[in-house]
Amino acid sequence: MYLFFCNLSVIDICYTTVIIPKLLHILLSGNGLISFTQCFTQMFFFFIGAGVEDILFFAMGFDRYVVICHPLSYHRILNKKTCVLIVVGIWISALVNSSLFICFLNKMPFDKVVTIQNIFCDPVDVFNASDGGSGGFYNLFYVELVLFGFFPLFCNVLSYVRIIRVILRIKSKEGRRKTFSACLSHLIVMITYYSAGTMEYMMPFSDDRVIINQILSAFYTTVVPMVNPLIYSLRSSEILKALQRLLRIK
Repeated sequence: MYLFFCNLSVIDICYTTVIIPKLLHILLSGNGLISFTQCFTQMFFFFIGAGVEDILFFAMGFDRYVVICHPLSYHRILNKKTCVLIVVGIWISALVNSSLFICFLNKMPFDKVVTIQNIFCDPVDVFNASDGGSGGFYNLFYVELVLFGFFPLFCNVLSYVRIIRVILRIKSKEGRRKTFSACLSHLIVMITYYSAGTMEYMMPFSDDRVIINQILSAFYTTVVPMVNPLIYSLRSSEILKALQRLLRIK
């Protein structure tokens, strides 16, 4: 579990490091220009972060499924070697996926200066700013959404259906509460992340879409990584007690 938490923390740092410094420079200097090299570098690391986070949520959900539905076999199914292989496989698949996207976008024709209506180099906005783009990008993009988005989400939903069935069979109210709290943090983070991403890329076209996309981009690339440590810290009883004391003082 903590191995997955560690990788999630690395991804959260990667998101903010890739996007926020350049965004702050633009806001403070008033210079909204970014070179093509910087833009493609930003997209490369963004794709890696998004790919790792999507599959990592699935791995963390599977971890919760095994520990609740098959507790006696937990150390046999998710031993140290298996967890390391899972993490290595996640990073390699995200790296390959990001490389394919960047190679595809790098072959697209662009004007000397293009305008991107977003807070960072979003791949869809960069593609729309190109000249003579084909539908091949969207085919690749939708395949990526299925493999790295909908498939892990679908597997997580199935896992939580099984988890809820196990929780409902627990006779003790305290036992149900403790069992559900073991996966509550992951459930909250996953719902927050997928909700923002789905709203941005599945929202129908409208005049207000540009502004809404910017808000959603800022939410899942900055706000979500910022609150992830807080949400997972609520698993600690000591932090919960400290938070309760703070609220009582306020």
